[in-house]
Parts: sequence; structure tokens; C-alpha cells
Amino acid sequence: MSCGEEYLFVLIIHQFRWVAVPLAVLAIAVSWASATPLWAQANKRPIYPKGFEVTTDWQYSCPEGKGCSFNCPGSGGANNVTSLSIFLGSVPIGKKENSAGIFYEFTSTQTLRGSGFAVTTGIGTLACQVQGMTLD
Repeated sequence: MSCGEEYLFVLIIHQFRWVAVPLAVLAIAVSWASATPLWAQANKRPIYPKGFEVTTDWQYSCPEGKGCSFNCPGSGGANNVTSLSIFLGSVPIGKKENSAGIFYEFTSTQTLRGSGFAVTTGIGTLACQVQGMTLD
């Protein structure tokens, strides 16, 4: 090998390193991103507190999130919702054994995971209005 050929060989290896390193980092990032949702699902805890007894629950979906929203007065809501889980039940608060409660969890085109709740220890209204979503 001549001096010029050696230089060209070293230059090619040097250039390849600058391409290979970002490609390797990209490959690791893609594999990590695809594995993360599986990890997150395996460790997903209920959104409601220990002691909450679910009386009924509703599961809604809206794959594209267009025109889909919900509102729980006094608690919150969201637009462009893709999935929504609502749990109605009772939870012990202090000395009161059966306080009515509503807990919800949702995803939207802007939020990966959101949640909220409302609890009443007396006469009160627990309600959520759901628009454009399909009850699954």
C-alpha cells in the first residue's frame, strides 16, 4: 500500500466513524422507545387510592381524537381525547367510610397520560360529560 492509499483508507475509516456513531445512537434510541411503553404498562398502578371500591367504570375511545372531549365539573376535562377511563365508587375519608368518588384517566393528542378526581363527603354531584367518544 502506498502512502496515498493508506491516507485514503484512514480517511474512509475516519468518515465512516462519524456516520456509524450517530446511526448506532439512533438504533439504541429507537429500540429504547419501543421498549418503554411495555415497561410503563407493566408498572402502571391504578389511578385511584387504596381503599377505593369501584362500583362501575366506563371505557371510552376516539382513535383520532378529533371532536372528542370530556368535562367533569369541579374536576377538569380535556379536548382531542383518544381514550378515557372513568371509575365511580366509594372511598373512605377520615371517619366517613363511604364517600362518593369519581376518578378518571385519559390520553389525548397533546397529553400522554392525564388523570383527575372528585370526591364528595355529603350531598353533591359527581358527573362527567363525554362528547364524540365511543363507549367500549
